[in-house]
Order: sequence, then C-alpha cells, then structure tokens
Amino acid sequence: MRLILQRVTSAAVSWESEGRAERRAIAQGLAILAGAGEGDTTADAQRLADKVAKLRIFRDESGRSNLSLLDVGGSALVVSQFTLYGDLKGGRRPSFIAAGEPGAAEPIVDAFAAALSALGVPTETGRFGAHMTLEIVNDGPVTFAVSSDSWDTRV
Repeated sequence: MRLILQRVTSAAVSWESEGRAERRAIAQGLAILAGAGEGDTTADAQRLADKVAKLRIFRDESGRSNLSLLDVGGSALVVSQFTLYGDLKGGRRPSFIAAGEPGAAEPIVDAFAAALSALGVPTETGRFGAHMTLEIVNDGPVTFAVSSDSWDTRV
C-alpha cells in the first residue's frame, strides 16, 4: 500500500453520484492519497493507519514537529489513488500493472480509512473509482510518501 500524506489546514473532495454532487471535507489534519497494490492486505492497511495516526509531523508550541494527528485532534481525508502505482520507467505512458485490481484494492483502502477512524481520527473519504476533484490547503507545505512495499522493523 502506498500513501501520500499532506498536512493541511483544510481539504475537500467532490464527485458526481447519480446526478448529485457529493462533497466531503475536513479542517486541520491530513489529506491522504491511498493506493493499494497487488498483494496488499488489510493487515498492511491497519499497520499503516497506526503509523499515520502517530507520526509526529504537527508543530508543538515551540514550532517543532513533535505532535501526531491524534495529539492535535486532527482529521483525515482519505482519497483512493491507484496512480500511486504508476510505473513511469518505460515509454511515455504509465503502466499500472502493479496496482491492485479494483475488487481487491477497494476493501484495502476502506480498511485503512476504517482503521484510522477506529484509532480515534475523524475520517472522511472520497468515492472509490469515481472521478474526483480534490481541494487541498497544504500546511507548510508538508508532504510525505509512506509505503508498505518494504516494511522497516522499527515501524
């Protein structure tokens, strides 16, 4: 599973569903682009959720990055993003062969969002497979890439 984390002061995702506009938004927290690859599991999703919720990437009163999403009472906006598995090595058209099939990937992304919520992080999501518009007010800017591709035992 691959994630792009952006510390935000606000973020929103919008899409059309059955002729109706849908929108989900958060204030302070993380906008998270989440992609599931071949072989990813719900255990990977849960482990990443625990890591993300506890990453110390928010500023404390002295301006140092010592606080986690849980510490600051921040929210998460999780948006599925299969293009995180785009391989750009050959030619001019990305290959998405490493991306999980939609039927397998959707439950992994859902498990990640559910795990964040279970940890106490208010969590909003986009709609898997929909064409979405994302609005992000990046704070810092602060952006991190996180992946379960090669787990470090220090997680």
